Amino acid sequence: MAREYFEKYGVQTALIVVAAIWGCTFVVVADAIALYPMYGFLFWRFAVAALAFVVFFPAVLRRMSAVSVRRGLVAGLLLSAGYIFQTLGLDGATRTTPARAAFITGLYVVFTPLLQAVVLRKRPRKSTMLGGVIALSGLWILSGIGAGGGWVLGDTFVAICALAYSVHMIVLGMTDETHDIGVLTLVQLVTVALVCGVISVVRERPPLPTQLSVIMAILVCGVLASAFAFVVQTWAQSKLAPSRVALILVTEPAFGGVFGWAVAGVWPIREILGAATMFAGMIVAEAMAAMAPSAEKMGFEPAVEGIPAPIMGQEPAFTLEVGQDSEELDARG
Repeated sequence: MAREYFEKYGVQTALIVVAAIWGCTFVVVADAIALYPMYGFLFWRFAVAALAFVVFFPAVLRRMSAVSVRRGLVAGLLLSAGYIFQTLGLDGATRTTPARAAFITGLYVVFTPLLQAVVLRKRPRKSTMLGGVIALSGLWILSGIGAGGGWVLGDTFVAICALAYSVHMIVLGMTDETHDIGVLTLVQLVTVALVCGVISVVRERPPLPTQLSVIMAILVCGVLASAFAFVVQTWAQSKLAPSRVALILVTEPAFGGVFGWAVAGVWPIREILGAATMFAGMIVAEAMAAMAPSAEKMGFEPAVEGIPAPIMGQEPAFTLEVGQDSEELDARG
């Protein structure tokens, strides 16, 4: 009885915890880069993430191949651009708020199928366009344009981040069975760490992080938000339908918004209304992709850290097997 109850609710609960962790990282990162150089923080975040990933999935090192490493490097450079612009949006005098950043970042869920339709020269599905219209309407409300203004440079940086994530998801969606998702993930984590590390050495030359809050932020983002989240997704995809996994994880921006507004101690009505509208657009994009006819081959490409994005022509959807490591995980679970 207890096992059945756990099988029914435990996996969903674990995914909600992952979405909540991802949501809280917007606040965690904003606080950390107020105390420690931005690129240095990103280096430590992804260096720890790569190390933790190897600890969780040690066999991935034996499965390295040139073809997967090359694709992982391309995806890693795009991922680096996404995280750099997202973190720039939370840094400096023109920074946006963690709540706004969470919802603007989540737009990649809508941008991805739209951009893919352009790349494939294929008319996007009506539901995709509907989700895009709803989400962009919410962005207009959130921005405050036409109502006294409110858009800042940090919002623009985060919007660029969402576009970078979209291209990143399309690149990953072009992979096939010759690419090991575990290797791809590790190479991406290492690539982001190296890119940010080089920039940090050249521009910042930061000391070792010593503030407890910065160290905790690095551990939360590196261990929990990246490596642990991948473990949970690997486990969940063997228990739940891909569409359900995606629809649970799409709650990430909602958690980010709630945490951001709660920490700031303000609940701006216009932003909440805009965020809710954007969230509705993301739900439409995810839900309609989940209900797409099998002939359309709509699947969900898993992100290294974030909501799975709907991708056209992907079969099977949401593949997260990581070889021997996945089998060992299932045996332990």
